[in-house]
Amino acid sequence: MNPALIRLLHLVSPTLPVGAYTYSQGLEWAVETGTVKDEPTALAWIGDCLECGVARFEAVYLAHMLASWGQGDMARLAELDAEFIASRESSELRAETLQMGFSLSRLLTDLASFSAPTRLGFSQPSFPLAWSCAAAAWAIPAADAISGYLWAWAENQVMAAVKAVPLGQTAGQRMLLALGQRIPSLAADAAASPLDATHNYLPAFAIACSRHETQYTRLFRS
Repeated sequence: MNPALIRLLHLVSPTLPVGAYTYSQGLEWAVETGTVKDEPTALAWIGDCLECGVARFEAVYLAHMLASWGQGDMARLAELDAEFIASRESSELRAETLQMGFSLSRLLTDLASFSAPTRLGFSQPSFPLAWSCAAAAWAIPAADAISGYLWAWAENQVMAAVKAVPLGQTAGQRMLLALGQRIPSLAADAAASPLDATHNYLPAFAIACSRHETQYTRLFRS
């Protein structure tokens, strides 16, 4: 078996100790307002965020970060990281990517199998930067790494919906099947997309993330 596959499964596992399960990225506010109230509306919300946001923007930056790690271009990595952090629509989203990036970076350092971003001059890496560092160091093919990244994001969102709506476990698995069917083509598009073709225009998502900051009762940190 290809060792890179095992490392990819390691990287996308929900047990990866970076705190992803504590974030909903505005989904909790959408549940609070009734926008997301059942399986169909949860699938529509998560699917739209996947296709119009994460795959069209975040995954494209991930693809370019992977290429830059391969080329050893630290200056370009710094540019990509700064641009991605600046793109976060709310203070919670910015704090999320920095916290998860720091946690993953510290984990990689503790594993001592390769140089983590903090050892390369990135004191506060975004989560995509730290994740791309691991994928590049473990020689995970870019197409597989991007697909895995999208899957991990989708799985975390479904887990958040199951808790917050709430939904049953079978409903969650149906949603993952539906979302998983979209990922291969989205990952392929992200891998081939130039940065100037990216877009991150999701007004409802941005509003949800911002309003979550003042939501009275919350389970999640974003």
